[in-house]
Amino acid sequence: MTTTPARPAAPVAEGALSDERFEELVAPLRREIFAHCYRMTGSVQDAEDLVQETYLRAWRAMHTFEHRSSLRTWLYRIATNTCLTHLESRKRRPLPTGLGQPAADPAREPQPDHDRTWLEPLPDALVWGTEPADPATETVTRDNVRLAFVTALQHLTAQQRAVLLLREVLQCSAAETAEALGLTVAGVNSTLQRARAQVARLGEEAADAPAPDLDDPRTRERLAAYVAAFESYDIPGIVRLLADDVVWEMPPFPEWYEGPTQIGTLIGTWCPASRAGDMRLVAAGTANGLPVYGLYMRGEDGVHRAFHVQQVQLRPDGVTHVVAYFDTALFAAFGLPETWHRDDSRSATV
Repeated sequence: MTTTPARPAAPVAEGALSDERFEELVAPLRREIFAHCYRMTGSVQDAEDLVQETYLRAWRAMHTFEHRSSLRTWLYRIATNTCLTHLESRKRRPLPTGLGQPAADPAREPQPDHDRTWLEPLPDALVWGTEPADPATETVTRDNVRLAFVTALQHLTAQQRAVLLLREVLQCSAAETAEALGLTVAGVNSTLQRARAQVARLGEEAADAPAPDLDDPRTRERLAAYVAAFESYDIPGIVRLLADDVVWEMPPFPEWYEGPTQIGTLIGTWCPASRAGDMRLVAAGTANGLPVYGLYMRGEDGVHRAFHVQQVQLRPDGVTHVVAYFDTALFAAFGLPETWHRDDSRSATV
């Protein structure tokens, strides 16, 4: 997908448009429409498909565009309704901590739940590319795609998500939101109130946790120590790097774990590794503003194969949250190979 910085779209001329002219008009908006679809669905693959469907619908309906709103607002209206149609027959995508159950006993073997669809991480490169963003052109911010916020959205109904995003993220008026969703202004206001209350009930203190500063040498040092502890299979070392309130979750396993000791027991009991060198962590950029690593596990044949993708949150006092996504299809999304070799030029640092 394009990573062209968002900029004001040119006015739409009357009459039929060529494919080239249509793409010229809508291409600058693609990345923010993609981010919007991701927030609505919690899935990168679904978001990519929905962006394509949005642009197809927009192309077919361009002759109906009446210039009463901006092209950007018109596209968001199409994208939102495309997402709502998509979500009619689909369940929400939670993380294990969102299932309402207490922290699990690490002595019990985790059991995967493949019947449930789970929240997916958003590779930052899909939205911002590899170049630093220009704050003057930013319409999608790290804050409005942060993991805790997207996780909280999954607890809302599809309509509540749409209203909250249009009103508070995109700054649409109540009247614009009502027109986009076929609601009354009073309906929009009451839906927004319920959505805000639900998000607040889920705990906005977690959503407000700042992303780590990956340019800070101390942050890089802590992440390097974390990688080294895993690659050395140093469980006491891993435990020492975890904050007292650390949470560990690993979809599609519905169990989640809390506290350094419990997580150390989980890794020591159920991780297939048994000695130093069994695991390799390869830096894969960032997702939802957080550092990401591809973890490769050594098999009996000596080959390190894709095992899971880790998304790591940390504070000065240690790692506070790890989501280990046991979906090896995500390796391709982060540009990672299926196997790791000793001569791989990738660094395990951020």
